[in-house]
Amino acid sequence: MAKIIAIANQKGGVGKTTTAINLAASLAVLEYKTLLIDADPQANSTSGVGYDPRVIKRSIYECIINDENPAEVIQETKTPNLDLLPAHIDLVGAEIEMINLSNREYMMKQTINKIADNYDFIIIDCSPSLGLITINALSAADSVIIPVQCEYFALEGLGKLLNTINIVQTRLNPQLSIEGILLTMYDSRLRLSNQVVEEVKTHFQNMVFNTIIQRNTKLGEAPSFGETIIMHDASSKGAVNYLNLAREIIQKNNNAGVPSRDKIFKSEETSKIKMN
Repeated sequence: MAKIIAIANQKGGVGKTTTAINLAASLAVLEYKTLLIDADPQANSTSGVGYDPRVIKRSIYECIINDENPAEVIQETKTPNLDLLPAHIDLVGAEIEMINLSNREYMMKQTINKIADNYDFIIIDCSPSLGLITINALSAADSVIIPVQCEYFALEGLGKLLNTINIVQTRLNPQLSIEGILLTMYDSRLRLSNQVVEEVKTHFQNMVFNTIIQRNTKLGEAPSFGETIIMHDASSKGAVNYLNLAREIIQKNNNAGVPSRDKIFKSEETSKIKMN
């Protein structure tokens, strides 16, 4: 059974989709069978791995609303071991169609359960909102990663998201846990970035991943080529950061039934990041 991880933050521009795409790709190249689910009507994860959302005929929308078999909708990507359950702009109407259904919070879970045994990890890219689709993702997930950018207002809205997660844990998914808070867009040259790192680690301590995602031009370039950072430039800082994040998650989950694999990239010590 797959470990299902949602990537969520209702605040936009925090590196959520970048994290979903590149964490999934990193797990895949470390030889874990991985599915990336695009649960955002903007479909950026879909385009980010090389598919044009405008020509997608079937997506997660059809799986949720029309009960189509997700195994027939899933697409292979250019990254070995990485599959995609794509999104389409139609997903924006799903919340309206689901609103009167008695099981509306569990429709994504029902879809995922049909294919969960085929994967080691399932990564869900959530939309930048706390709407019904995001609630569905949190209800289906085992854990959630919260990206937080190393910029001003970094903690803005985080309390609301944590409150939503608590509500989901209480009412819908008692097994949901916080996989970790991920610091993104870190620039060691900026005092502000270091202040945010210190503040987040002071407030949340062990909830914060050791891995920090640094600002990297290649990370910004990769989606325009429809490629993950691994395919675009495996030697870049962005690729190394996300491979380290994948290893950290794998190590954390080895005791939870996720099998270990031989690692094919050498790790880079995250302590090399300048912290002051």
